[in-house]
Amino acid sequence: MLIEQFYDDNLAHASYVIISNGDAAVIDPARDPYPYLDFISKNEAQLKAIIETHPHADFVSSHLELHKKTNADIYVGKLVGVFYPHKGVEDGDEIILGSIRLKFILTPGHSPDSISIIVYNKDNKPYALLSGDTLFVGDVGRPDLRESAGNISKKREELAGAMFDTVQTKLKTLNDDILVYPAHGAGSLCGKALSDARFSTIGREKTQNYAFQISDKTEFINSLLQDQPFIPAYFGYDVELNRIGAPDFYESINAIPKLDSNTEIPENSTIVDVRERKEFRKKHIKNSINIFQDTKFETWLGTLVNPNEKFYLICNSKDDFDKILKRTAKIGYEVNVLGILTLPEKASFVSDELDLKHFRENTDSYTIIDVRNPSETSKGLKFNNAMAIPLSELRIKMDIIPHDKPVVVHCAGGYRSAIALSIVENKIKNKVFDLGEEVKSY
Repeated sequence: MLIEQFYDDNLAHASYVIISNGDAAVIDPARDPYPYLDFISKNEAQLKAIIETHPHADFVSSHLELHKKTNADIYVGKLVGVFYPHKGVEDGDEIILGSIRLKFILTPGHSPDSISIIVYNKDNKPYALLSGDTLFVGDVGRPDLRESAGNISKKREELAGAMFDTVQTKLKTLNDDILVYPAHGAGSLCGKALSDARFSTIGREKTQNYAFQISDKTEFINSLLQDQPFIPAYFGYDVELNRIGAPDFYESINAIPKLDSNTEIPENSTIVDVRERKEFRKKHIKNSINIFQDTKFETWLGTLVNPNEKFYLICNSKDDFDKILKRTAKIGYEVNVLGILTLPEKASFVSDELDLKHFRENTDSYTIIDVRNPSETSKGLKFNNAMAIPLSELRIKMDIIPHDKPVVVHCAGGYRSAIALSIVENKIKNKVFDLGEEVKSY
């Protein structure tokens, strides 16, 4: 038996291929199906099963495309309510894969329809748990993403209670030596305390995961709900897209217009400029949002641009087109791209540069916007006169920012404030500056 993990650092997403005696299964595949198909082919196996542990919120899965290319069955929990060919499974159902068997267990909590998979080896002993977004290394899945999405929607308190029951009655009963292969690692917004370790054991989680240490249900619910990260705008959209099944990866990407740099972009269009911040500030199109090619590009694109919002993409060169379109498609946003192009020659908007000495000596002369998350600002502001507006909410809260003073934006290290600068400078009549990495000196 072979269990191979495929890891996407940008979304902190882990997917898996299991191979036994020439039969293969894919669990929670990413949008691009070809890495799995290539790996299975190299190992002289055939894809027999595609398993979705739940309808994912943070990425788009290639389960339907894999099914169309291989005719392998898609297995998903009966409660999900999907609109593609599938085999619905219930708690305790099993399938045979080569000389091993996979047992499905219902593990609600992150979502009401989550399943996990226990892998039994050829000696019929439980070997591994493919836990989806139910159990992470050091954490469990957040319970607040399905209040208004999916076939079944439940209040976060209900799902937190369901997670307590899952931990107590399903996970704690498993053998300590069972390996744990989760769908996410540190950096994912599907939990709040994920480790950067890629796998674990049930025994380790029993002793080191906070969710296993709380025996009172009310205390568990309160603890799980506390300090969860923000919910990006695209999460509900991806849940529904995954229930339908996404269009084929390359076919969808290839349909996006590659525009000449001199193409006239209509006024008031949404423009996402992916160039590095220094290049962006030297020259860009007014009203652009600078979401540069950091590891968090997909997350911030899906946070700051709404799922129904059409937009243009601007890259540094045509060599970047393919990479950026693939990353855009990971969250299903390629269908919203009106065109991709390099920076037009007539672009002339230049960002303001902050006089750090003047700012340090005259902070009261500026409106200061702290764009860190509430979990950060609740511990205290770096500037007493600052307004706390999380970057995730900035575009919809521009009206509360006064125009009477120059504006300085900051975060914890300079990444989020660079994006914030591009948003605020489009709407404020006064000058707008980014404190950038200088914030670390305060």
